[in-house]
Amino acid sequence: MNTILRKVDECNISMKFIKEASVILKEGGLVAFPTETVYGLGANALNKKASAKIYEAKGRPSDNPLIVHIAELVALDKIVTVVPEKARMLAEKFWPGPLTMIFNKKDIVPLETTGGLNTVAVRMPNHKLALSLIKESGGYIAAPSANTSGRPSPTKASHVAEDMNGKIDMILDGGMVGIGIESTIVDVSNDNPMILRPGYITKEMIEEVIGEVYVDQTILAEGDISQRPKAPGMKYKHYAPKGDLTIVEGDENVVVERILKLAEEKIAANYQVGIIATDETFGRYSIGQVKSIGKRSEEQSISHNLYNVLREFDDINVDFIYSESFSDGKLGVAIMNRLLKAAGHKIIHI
Repeated sequence: MNTILRKVDECNISMKFIKEASVILKEGGLVAFPTETVYGLGANALNKKASAKIYEAKGRPSDNPLIVHIAELVALDKIVTVVPEKARMLAEKFWPGPLTMIFNKKDIVPLETTGGLNTVAVRMPNHKLALSLIKESGGYIAAPSANTSGRPSPTKASHVAEDMNGKIDMILDGGMVGIGIESTIVDVSNDNPMILRPGYITKEMIEEVIGEVYVDQTILAEGDISQRPKAPGMKYKHYAPKGDLTIVEGDENVVVERILKLAEEKIAANYQVGIIATDETFGRYSIGQVKSIGKRSEEQSISHNLYNVLREFDDINVDFIYSESFSDGKLGVAIMNRLLKAAGHKIIHI
C-alpha cells in the first residue's frame, strides 16, 4: 500500500485534503490525523470491517477497545443508550478536550469497535483539523493512537510514518501535538464514575464538576491481565521503547547518583545507555546519552516531550534507559502511568 502524506496547517486548513481523507474513511480506509493529545489512527467507527483494519495495522489485541471521536455533543444520541447527568456536566466543561467517557452503547456501534464490550469510549478532540475531518467523514471516527501496538504513541507525523507507512491509506501531518499524552478516561456507564486512565484532565478537575470519583487501582500497578480491558491502556504493556527502561524514584540527589552508577555498570559492559533527565538535572549526568524531558516547574513540557524522547532513544539504538521519576504535581499520576507501562513496571525505589 502506498501511504499518502498531506501537510495540513491547523490555522489554515486545506479542505481539499480533508475531503480527500474523508473519502478514504467513508470507503473503509485508514487515515492518521493529529489531535491535541497524540496522533490517532482513524477509521469509520460504525463500519466493523474498517475498525478491524485498525487492529490489523497496529498489531493490536482485538479485546483492546477503540475510542470513538465525535465533533458534536448531539452525536452521542446515535451511539449511546443514555447520557447520565454527570456525563453531560463533564462534557459541557471539558469537551472539546482531552477527556474520554465510557457509555453503554447502542447496537449501531459494532463490537469490532468496542473490543467485544457493550460499552463504547467516546471523546470530542480539541483540534480544528480533527473536528473538521470528523464532521466531513460522517461524524464518527474510531481512533486509537497511530503507532504499532506497544510502542510509544506518536506526537509527530514522522512517528506515524515510522510505524504505519505502507499499512494505512493516508497521514495528515499537522505538526507536533500539544499535550503529548492520551486523554483521561472516565467510566460513566454506571452510577459511580471511575477514572480508568489518568491524563491532562485530573481527578481534582473532575471532582470540581461532579463531586467524588473513584480511581481504578490498576492505574499505577500491574493489573489483572485475565480481565478484558474496559478502556485502552489498561491491560497490555504500552508506550515501550526498544531499549530496556527502568525508573528510579527517590530524593533527587540519590536518584542522580544511582542512575550514574547503573549507567556506568552497563557502559563498562559495552552497552549503550540512555538517561531521561530534566532541565534541572541534565548537567549532572556526565556519561551516557542524556536527554532532558522538560522542566519540573512546567509539567506540561514533560508530558509534551515524553514519547518523543523515548523514540529518540530508539533512533540511536540504546540498550538500556534509566529515567527519573515524575510522581509529583498535577500531571504526575498521568506521566507515571505512561512511564510505568513503558517500563513494564520496572521501578527502583530508593
